[in-house]
Amino acid sequence: MAHLLGIENLRLMAGPRVLLDGVGLGVDDGMRVGVLGRNGAGKSSLLSALAGKRPLDGGRVTLAGGTRVAMLDQVDRLRTGQTILDAVHGDAAEHEWAGDAAVRALHAGLLADLDLGADVDTLSGGQRRRVALAAVLAAPAEVLVLDEPTNHLDVEGVAFLADHLSERFASGRGALLVTTHDRWFLDAVCTRIWEVVPGADGAGGRAPVPGRVEVYDGGYAAYVLSRAERERSAAVTAQKRNNLLRKELAWLRRGAPARTSKPKFRLDAAAALIADEPPPRDTLALTATATTRLGKDVLDLESVSVAYGENRVLDDVTWRLAPGERVGVVGANGAGKSTVLRLLSGEQQPTSGRVRRGKTVQVATLTQHTTELDDIPNARVVEAVADVAEHVSVGGQDLTASQLVERLGFPRERAWTRVSELSGGERRRLQLLRLLVSGPNVLLLDEPTNDLDTDTLAAVEDLLDGWPGTLVVVSHDRYLLERITDHQVAVIDSSVRDLPGGVEEYLALRRAQDAPTTSPADQVAAPAVPDAAVAREARKALARIERRLNKLSDQIARLDAQMADAAMDGDHARTASLAAQADQLRAEVDDLEGEWLMAAEDAGA
Repeated sequence: MAHLLGIENLRLMAGPRVLLDGVGLGVDDGMRVGVLGRNGAGKSSLLSALAGKRPLDGGRVTLAGGTRVAMLDQVDRLRTGQTILDAVHGDAAEHEWAGDAAVRALHAGLLADLDLGADVDTLSGGQRRRVALAAVLAAPAEVLVLDEPTNHLDVEGVAFLADHLSERFASGRGALLVTTHDRWFLDAVCTRIWEVVPGADGAGGRAPVPGRVEVYDGGYAAYVLSRAERERSAAVTAQKRNNLLRKELAWLRRGAPARTSKPKFRLDAAAALIADEPPPRDTLALTATATTRLGKDVLDLESVSVAYGENRVLDDVTWRLAPGERVGVVGANGAGKSTVLRLLSGEQQPTSGRVRRGKTVQVATLTQHTTELDDIPNARVVEAVADVAEHVSVGGQDLTASQLVERLGFPRERAWTRVSELSGGERRRLQLLRLLVSGPNVLLLDEPTNDLDTDTLAAVEDLLDGWPGTLVVVSHDRYLLERITDHQVAVIDSSVRDLPGGVEEYLALRRAQDAPTTSPADQVAAPAVPDAAVAREARKALARIERRLNKLSDQIARLDAQMADAAMDGDHARTASLAAQADQLRAEVDDLEGEWLMAAEDAGA
């Protein structure tokens, strides 16, 4: 496995603040790394440094000879006056890229609805993002660095990107570094997680602690498990955070299968951590409370049609929301999802038909923008929440404004920050808090994951678990939809269609729409069922591998606990020795997990 990129003693500053210091990492062929961390921790700075886009404040980044790096920034920098085709392929002649099947797939997956001869200045923000992404993916590069590539992509776009990247790196050549808040995408694509852990400012005479990067094997689900185990073995005292990790881990284990590319036994190994963890929501209790607050009638669309000129977005739609219903809404960009939300909120009237509202309905909408906060630039965070309400009941708990603010990731020093000084993610959190304390019984969320890191998303989900009302969520984030809603619907073909099979059913419907009509003779035969004898042997191999992996997991956990003790005693030599032993065991785990996946395929699992 060839080494592509190395980081030695890396130091990065943000003004006077040290973001990262002493960081050493390596990137090899075949690595697909998801970079996580709280907003402001330094994820984008780290990626920019690795791609050579920003200067280092110490240390060095080395590239193996001939290694090329292509990076997608969060801000699209398309050159004014160029066409889409020029932006994606530059001066390359058509025959140079048109014969590449992967490039043709990029055109079909990201640019199919665009005129390639159009000027980039005529594109919307979402279209510009897709063009910039296509340009990076089409570039000849061994290392891809993608900063929030799923922004502005709908569910289909995210699924396409995940498939494209998985196929691109399936051969083990090249490497991927990506930061995203889309946890489904992380599980579908990444085989390793780098968590950028922010440092701490000096207080009480103590020296400041710089940020660092923690490395975890596996996708997002495996990361949640590993972090929970690591924090337990290190006897971390942050009990609130541990409780939240256990809750998310419990949901991952109980929820829909195949969320992680790692074998299922990895989640089974967490049973001791979550044995007494209840389901995230008591659906019956929440529905009963919501019915008391709302009555039987909530919001109904009755034979509703909406047209914009000649474009009929909704056609004779009837859809009824029940008290306490938690529904996710998916659909292609421009299909009419935001139109549905505006109808439900009363912001828009239908072209025909009617929207019927219950007498006690109080609707609150989380928009995609945070412009309403511009009216209170000098208010402190706690004041901005307390101005709406001093107390709010969540999950049977009566929380003050300051408690609620802390629960959604505003520590004391940030709770008294002025609104004008907040980051994008912090403004988003404050926007949601103000909505919740206003006491609505119907909550409409339009792309709520914008600008939020994964830890904050988990905190938002935890807060919404105890919220007793009717919830409608429009999002391309499949993980969020599965986590906080009980079922999904699709805005498709000018109608609202129920999805008993969830997002996968929606994607199948869209593939069927786009598939060319073929005769039965032209259709591809279904995959063969594995031979019975082969399947039996594969199941035996699975059992053997899982026994060995469980033993390795126990050994690694013991080594981690011993490392924590040695580190607390200041025994650096013993810590290093134990770390080397743990790395050897983890390498064996990686090899066995590859065997497990192949055996699972043979077994038909």
